[in-house]
Amino acid sequence: MPDTERQQNHEAHAAVALSAFLDGHPVATFVLDTAHTITHWNKACEHLLGWSTEEMVGTKNHWQAFYPKQRDLLADLIIAGLDPAASEYYKEKHTRSALIPGAYEEEDFFPNIGASGHWLHFTAAPLRDGNGSVVGAIQTLRDVTERRVAENALRKAHDNLEHIVEKRTAQLAEVNERLEDDIRQRELADAELRRRNIELTELNAQLGMAQQQLVQSEKLASIGQLAAGVAHEINNPIGYIFSNFGTLQSYLGNLFDMLQAYQDAEPSVADPAVAERLRAMREELDLDFLRGDIPSLMSESKEGIVRVRHIVQDLKDFSRVDANQEWVWANLHQGIDSTLNIVSNEVKYKADVVKQYGAIPDIECLPLQINQVVMNLVVNAAHSIGGERGTITVRTGTDDAEHVWLEVQDNGCGIAEDNLSRIFDPFFTTKPVGKGTGLGLSMAYGIVRKHNGSITVQSAPGAGTTFRMLLPVRHEDRPANKESPP
Repeated sequence: MPDTERQQNHEAHAAVALSAFLDGHPVATFVLDTAHTITHWNKACEHLLGWSTEEMVGTKNHWQAFYPKQRDLLADLIIAGLDPAASEYYKEKHTRSALIPGAYEEEDFFPNIGASGHWLHFTAAPLRDGNGSVVGAIQTLRDVTERRVAENALRKAHDNLEHIVEKRTAQLAEVNERLEDDIRQRELADAELRRRNIELTELNAQLGMAQQQLVQSEKLASIGQLAAGVAHEINNPIGYIFSNFGTLQSYLGNLFDMLQAYQDAEPSVADPAVAERLRAMREELDLDFLRGDIPSLMSESKEGIVRVRHIVQDLKDFSRVDANQEWVWANLHQGIDSTLNIVSNEVKYKADVVKQYGAIPDIECLPLQINQVVMNLVVNAAHSIGGERGTITVRTGTDDAEHVWLEVQDNGCGIAEDNLSRIFDPFFTTKPVGKGTGLGLSMAYGIVRKHNGSITVQSAPGAGTTFRMLLPVRHEDRPANKESPP
């Protein structure tokens, strides 16, 4: 048998053996020769793609099983020696096989296969002869639809889960935000409640202070009414006593003139007995002494009556309840002098009062209330001085054009440091029981604050005490008075 014939028979037997092998293989497989003609199309291909072996073997129509228009498959590119990376169809889809040299893999969806399409995984590899030359290509197809569907379902489930997680996270964030906002609102409400409680506590304290000050004011008003009545009753007899003293001085002057005339006429008396009797009476009465002493006594008595009138008038002005309570321009020094005159009996036996007045303008104030403050400070200063006689210094001055200051300083026993922060509290007093109400400095503090001023204290045990009161020249809570200060 010739070699050519033997070779043909061997190839025929090999082809038959390959067909038998492929037909029994469960993986869909087809083979192309170098002319891109189908040489093998196994049963699995028929079952998967719906094209019979008789329809496909010997043709170049393998593309029809996959695409509506002719295009190369991976096996065609291997036979043609083309790199799939250069193909517009495979450059982003193919991968090199990790197991078979020169083989490529691809996975794609084919809607025309089956009722609802299939996902197929292609593996195309070259067929070589004994010399290593490419004599064809083999391409396998695995149906990966279930895996793809499962992956898609898993991906969809994952996406749904992520969506649910994102949704729940957003809901949780929204709930957290509402919770944080609710917490903030509660904190603000708590802060507002605490603020209102503090305000209510302060208002209650102020109400208590105002109530006690009102009680004290009513008490002082009653005492003031009584003092005003007494002053009025005293002022009437003092008035006519003062008037009678003037008349009496006039009468005494006339009488002394008459006595002088009698004295001048003594030498002219004819009867020596009468003249001697007149001379004896003049010497016995010491008429010359009386003529010098009586005017002096009258002058001193008149001065005493004037002082009594001033004291009574100051007491009447200080204590009257019908006084004008409007804001007026007043001379601070006049008010201090009037007040010191009133309290002189409390002070004169314990201390000397030193006045150090500065040049200050008149201020817009409630004069009687300022006098009340001065009286409380001076009386407290007198009470703080012990057995030895002390000194109370009253100073005034101004640091700017808008304010004046007044200081009451003593060299008394001083105030302990622990008590300095409480001396303006109602009913707080360092005096023995029954010696003080504890309202004097509290009232003074309230009056100064009413005038938009301030009152401070500096003191140390054994070093005396200084109260400093700062008052505005013009009251700020009312429209500016267009009239100039008096």
